[in-house]
Amino acid sequence: MNSITQDILYKQSVVKYSYKHGVTKAAIKFKMHRKTIYRWSERYDGTAQSLKNKSRRPHSHPNEHTQEEIKLIRNYKYKNKDTGLVVLWVKLRKVGYTRTITSLYRVMQRIGIYSKAPSKKKEYEPKPYEQMKYPGQRVQVDVKHVPSKSLTKEVKEKDGGYYQYTAIDEYTRKRVLWASKEQSTSASTEFIEVIRNKYPFKVECIQTDNGFEFTNRLNWQGTKKKTLFENRLEELGIRHKLIKPKTPRHNGKVERSHRKDQERFYYNKVFCSFEDFKNRLKYWEKVYNNFPMKPLGWLSPNEKYLEYIRG
Repeated sequence: MNSITQDILYKQSVVKYSYKHGVTKAAIKFKMHRKTIYRWSERYDGTAQSLKNKSRRPHSHPNEHTQEEIKLIRNYKYKNKDTGLVVLWVKLRKVGYTRTITSLYRVMQRIGIYSKAPSKKKEYEPKPYEQMKYPGQRVQVDVKHVPSKSLTKEVKEKDGGYYQYTAIDEYTRKRVLWASKEQSTSASTEFIEVIRNKYPFKVECIQTDNGFEFTNRLNWQGTKKKTLFENRLEELGIRHKLIKPKTPRHNGKVERSHRKDQERFYYNKVFCSFEDFKNRLKYWEKVYNNFPMKPLGWLSPNEKYLEYIRG
């Protein structure tokens, strides 16, 4: 599709002005060299497209394949139709071909005698999402490291860093946020009690990734011992669901909520103490749970929960 840019329209106005008032006056008015205006005038045929910049790509290259080399490649490829790229390159080298295998690949693609075999890897086909039917049916849990730029120098030296534990109910999108000084199975276990105290409904299932703060599933030492977090869930009768390794999209709701935290909460905050971080995170939780969302029909998480209990 041809497009008329502002640059082309400017050239056209310069040329038309030169036709009417002369090249010299046009050069003075538009502060450009007369030769440039003459060159544009020669190209101009009455249409703006004629003033479009031409490609500056060279017509030839000093190191490009010669006609003899291309003929040699064509002949060998014709005689060895089922031969792969590497084998063909080795055969050509034996008869004096000096180019790299990359050069051979490119020239064969350019002259149309080689096409890369289609990938056998299947494209990812997302499975139909299991819609939750009531609050607490499944809650996604994850941990976010507080950005270093959001901490003062004194905080970094004293505490090292802070963590944000996040739980999000898949049905209402209602979140529970908790500030922690560590990311460990002990802190994760403590977060279970925070979830139980803050959610106004019973939690049936908690879904997490395979981090060591949650499970020993991917422990390189091979231990199958359950973590404190897993034992506490078992005691409470809460099912623990682990997502497939290296597939954060399976915990998509909590992952997306963390991106919102980064964009709307952390981007302009600097915390001077743990108490400061904890208090401001508590306020952000309140703001988030009262903010309308498109997936909820422009209801807030709190409104979605009220809608459910009202029937």
